[in-house]
Amino acid sequence: MVKKASTQEKKIFVLDTSVILYDHHSIMNFAEHDVVIPITVLEELDQFKKGNDTKNFEAREFIRLLDRLSKDQMIQHWTPLNGKTKGSFKVMMNPDNALNANEIFGEEKNDHKILNAALSVRQTEKKRKVILVSKDINLRLKAKSLDILAEDYETGKIKNISEIENTGKDVIENVSQDTINDLYEKSRLEGAAIFGKRRKTIPANNTFYILKGSTPNASILAFYQAQEKSFQKISKSKAYNISPKNAEQAFALHAIMDPAIKLVSIQGVAGTGKTLLALAGALEQRSNYKQIFLARPIVPLSNKDIGYLPGDIKSKLNPYMEPLWDNLKFIQNQYKESDKEYQRISDMVNQEKLVIQPLAYIRGRSLSNIFFIVDEAQNLTPHEVKTIISRAGENTKIVFTGDVFQIDTPYLDSQSNGLSYLIDRVRNHPLYAHIKLEKGERSELANLANDLL
Repeated sequence: MVKKASTQEKKIFVLDTSVILYDHHSIMNFAEHDVVIPITVLEELDQFKKGNDTKNFEAREFIRLLDRLSKDQMIQHWTPLNGKTKGSFKVMMNPDNALNANEIFGEEKNDHKILNAALSVRQTEKKRKVILVSKDINLRLKAKSLDILAEDYETGKIKNISEIENTGKDVIENVSQDTINDLYEKSRLEGAAIFGKRRKTIPANNTFYILKGSTPNASILAFYQAQEKSFQKISKSKAYNISPKNAEQAFALHAIMDPAIKLVSIQGVAGTGKTLLALAGALEQRSNYKQIFLARPIVPLSNKDIGYLPGDIKSKLNPYMEPLWDNLKFIQNQYKESDKEYQRISDMVNQEKLVIQPLAYIRGRSLSNIFFIVDEAQNLTPHEVKTIISRAGENTKIVFTGDVFQIDTPYLDSQSNGLSYLIDRVRNHPLYAHIKLEKGERSELANLANDLL
C-alpha cells in the first residue's frame, strides 16, 4: 500500500472488511489513489456496529466517515475523498462476472463476493492496476490464485521488528574496576564517568545496562536516567517475596517499581516471568494505588463478545483470566496461610482492591490511582493500546506484557500488533521503559519446550 503520492498512474485499491475493522480511517491512507468498497463490506460492517469491542467502534466510525464523505452524492459513483492529494472512492454493488469466485471455490460466502468485486473492477478498469487490500492472509492467497494483486494493509506496521527487540537494554564492556566499585558504594554516578569517550550519540531515556569490567566476575547492573545524565545501581530486591532470577528480571522489576516511570512494556516468551513480576510489583506498591486492575484481551468466537456467555461479568471473564489467577496464587503460596501477607491477597480480591477488568468496557472511563496490568498485549490492536493508555488519570501506572511473536488473533502479526506499535512509538520517552526477558524461569521442562519443540 502506498502512503505518499506517486508519479505512476493512479491505482485502485479494493478494501476488505478486516482492514476497516483494524483502522476505520484506512480509506484516507492511500494517497492520490482510488478506493473501492464492495457492498458486501458494508453488509458485514452492519453486523459489527453494535457492541463495546474495538471492532464495533471501528465499524461505527467508518460508517459515519463514509456518510460524511458522501454528503448528498450517490456512492456507487466515484466520490472525491477530502483533500487535493486524495483520490476518490465508490461502493461496488454485487457484480455479475464471467469469472465467479463462488463457483470457482464451490461455496457462496462473503469473501468470495469481495473477490468478485475485485474481479469486476479489474475487468472495467483494464488500464489501471487493481489491488485487493486485506489483513486476511487466506483471502489474499485466494485473490492471487485468481490473478488478482493482493497485499496487507501496511499503515502503522513496524518495518524492522529487530529494532524494537533490542530496545531498553545495552551492555558496556571494559568498565574500570574503580568505576564499578564507585557505583556499588555510591549507588549513583554521572554518566560521563562510565560513558567517557565510548558514546557519541545521546543515550536513550530509561535504558538498562550491564556494566562489565575486565575480569569475568566484575559487573554491575545499572539504570541510565537521561534527564539527570546519571547511572543508578540496580539491586535484585524482592517484591512481595518474589526475587528476580536474572538481570533482565531485575531490570523489569525496577521499571515496575519506579514511580517516575508511568508506562512499562515487558516482552518475552512464555515462562520468562512477565506477568508474575508485574503482579508482584503491583502488590508491593498496593498502598500507593487505590486499586490494581488485571486484564487480558479476549479473542472471541465470530462476532460474539463476552456478553453472549452465560452468567454475570465475573463468570464470563474467569475462564479467560485463569493465567492471571495462577500467578496470583503462586505469589500467595510464597507465604504460609497463617501469614498476614497470604490473607492480604484474599482480602484485596474480596474487597475489590484487586479487580479483573474487561477491556471491552474501558472506553469513556477515567482511571485515576490505578495500577493497571494488561497481559497478552500482543493480541491488542494499536488503537486498543491507545484507548487503554488514554484512560489513564492522575497517579495511574500501566504495565503491558506479552510476546510479539505469539499472536492469537487472525488479523494481527508481529509487525502490526499493539504491543509492537507501543514499543516502536513510545521508546525514548521519559515516562516509558521497556525490557525484553530472555531466559525462561518457569521450569526446566518449560525451557525444553521453548528451546527444542
